[in-house]
This record gives sequence, structure tokens and C-alpha cells, in this order.
Amino acid sequence: MERVTTDTIESRFSCLPNAEKVFVITHGAALLLSEWKKRLFLAESKIRHFEDKYHSALVDVEEKGLPDDADFELHEDYIMWHHWTDAASKARKRVSDLESIAGQGLHW
Repeated sequence: MERVTTDTIESRFSCLPNAEKVFVITHGAALLLSEWKKRLFLAESKIRHFEDKYHSALVDVEEKGLPDDADFELHEDYIMWHHWTDAASKARKRVSDLESIAGQGLHW
């Protein structure tokens, strides 16, 4: 069995006709888009959980700061809230990028 490397894949890919390259890229982007939309859904669900739990948006918590009597759970949630906010932002960007690539395949 031949060992496939990035160089091998790239050279084989470059030999494809342009229409097939576009097909491979757009369909691959569509598959990735599905995965990133799932990640975005999860991140937004986690953010909504914290917003419901604390009756506030993270930006409002940031403005006010954590209460002096904040317990361990609030501190832990605050860290996770930031994590999921960052994850959602990254996922939104990736979804947007992949949508524009996958959308090109609809024209073929």
C-alpha cells in the first residue's frame, strides 16, 4: 500500500480538471459546514444555559463584575461561559467561511 502524504494528495488533486476540483472543494466544505453548525448549536446552547441561569448576558456580567460573595460555582461557570462564547465566535466565523465556499457548488 502506497503511503499517502500531503504532497501526494496535492499533486493528485492538481491533476484533476477544474470542474472536479470545485466539486471536491464545495462538497468537502458542505460536510465541514455541517460539523461546524453542530458545534455552533452546542456553543449557543451552553451560552443560553448560562444566560438563563444567571438572568444576564456575559457582557452585562463583565460590566458589573462578579459579586464579592460569588461562590465557586459562579467562578467556574464564568470561565466556562467565556469558553463557550469564544467557541461560538470561532464557529460562527467558520460557518460563514464554509457557507461561502459550499455555496459556490450550487452553481455547477
